[in-house]
Amino acid sequence: MSSDFEGYEQDFAVLTAEITNRIARVPRLPPDEKKQMVANVEKQLEEAKELLEQMDLEVREIPPQSRGMYSNRMRSYKQEMGKLETDFKRSRIAYSDEVRNELLGDDGNSSENQRAHLLDNTERLERSSRRLEAGYQIAVETGIAAEQSDSCPECTWSEQRSTIISKCHLHLDVFRVSYQSVFFRGSLSI
Repeated sequence: MSSDFEGYEQDFAVLTAEITNRIARVPRLPPDEKKQMVANVEKQLEEAKELLEQMDLEVREIPPQSRGMYSNRMRSYKQEMGKLETDFKRSRIAYSDEVRNELLGDDGNSSENQRAHLLDNTERLERSSRRLEAGYQIAVETGIAAEQSDSCPECTWSEQRSTIISKCHLHLDVFRVSYQSVFFRGSLSI
């Protein structure tokens, strides 16, 4: 079984190296070749996903006592796959910027910097949103748990819970407005 896994690993390593090379070449190719290269990379990414699925199936068939090492390797390969997909997405964004600039006659000197800045801000806002929602969920659960407790007067917990929930809603609303204003402002300046 491990020999099948190792064979898949070798195939995955060769394929990811080729994908990385092609992703790096996309921005420097002429427009007609770029389109073909993007299509090829998409096919290769699908092949890599299929290899990961095969490797995952092989790991599941390995006895539990020796599965840990292979599971760690799978996590590493999945992270590598995620990085490849992110790099490809960024490469395609750069490619789409160039196509747009050609159509609009824009030289696009600062477009890539603005795009990268916008992507960074979007990721930061999404992380903040997840944290706020997790905090809201904890506040709701804390309020419910406290109401079920007999140690404190219920009206006090109920009042605290409603205060916490209203403040969480307020923060989420402010966050959404901030997110939309940054997103729309950033997208209009590009």
